Amino acid sequence: MTILDGKSYASTIRTKIKDRINTLQTKPGLAILLVGDDPASHIYVNLKQKACEEVGIHFEKCEYTADVSESELIKKITELNNRDDIHGILVQLPLPTQNANHVIAAIDPRKDVDGFHPKNLEALRANKPALAPAVVLGILKLIDKAVQGRERSGLHATIISSDFFAEPLQILLREQQISSDIVRPSDPLFIQKTTEADILIVALGKPNLIHADMIKHGAILIDVGTTKVDGKLVGDIDRASVESRAGALTPVPGGVGPMTVAMLLLNTLNAYGKQKRTS
Repeated sequence: MTILDGKSYASTIRTKIKDRINTLQTKPGLAILLVGDDPASHIYVNLKQKACEEVGIHFEKCEYTADVSESELIKKITELNNRDDIHGILVQLPLPTQNANHVIAAIDPRKDVDGFHPKNLEALRANKPALAPAVVLGILKLIDKAVQGRERSGLHATIISSDFFAEPLQILLREQQISSDIVRPSDPLFIQKTTEADILIVALGKPNLIHADMIKHGAILIDVGTTKVDGKLVGDIDRASVESRAGALTPVPGGVGPMTVAMLLLNTLNAYGKQKRTS
């Protein structure tokens, strides 16, 4: 079984981004809105800040208490939309009680480096250029590594996640001639569908949901789940169980997470380039 070392792949991508930024006269800027005191959210934002500092992206963290109003968040986003030195804006999810859709919709789509603005999703559906979700781009890079030049046409992916997460992933998989479907654990044919998948992508946050008897021999397994169990980070796939059967697997931690951060940096650099060309 091949371990898809997202940490190593992401390091290579970050080096290329840093080299590119070193040639620029001004620096890309990223602002993150962090609401509440969820420990995981704070860890993720700190990782993003560290990555930005490493490659030379200007970083701003806007922190708020859990009871902040949506209108105050939107006011801040409007201010950031109008700043020439901020090229990417991200709202760290989940929000405690605020409506994430309302808040994200306030972001200028050109600065939506997380890729979940309705206008960017609409552009993706229409096969138009758009900022795609960083996590989806990270997953596609990992699949690229696993496929390694094999014929993609005929490969089928099964996605175990919400529709919101799966939709942009399905669109970009389709562009690569990989068919896909979304399945829920409540589906009576759940195990049949998972065992037929050439590529299995799991993003539910249910520790060790997937076992060896639920996967196809040689399948590519992309584990997006991260849950703390007894102080240890655990994915949605039971690694020990699937190791002798899977063809490739993303570890947790060290798989999808680092690739998502790397793609966020790349989205910020690309957003900077586009805004500079159109300003």
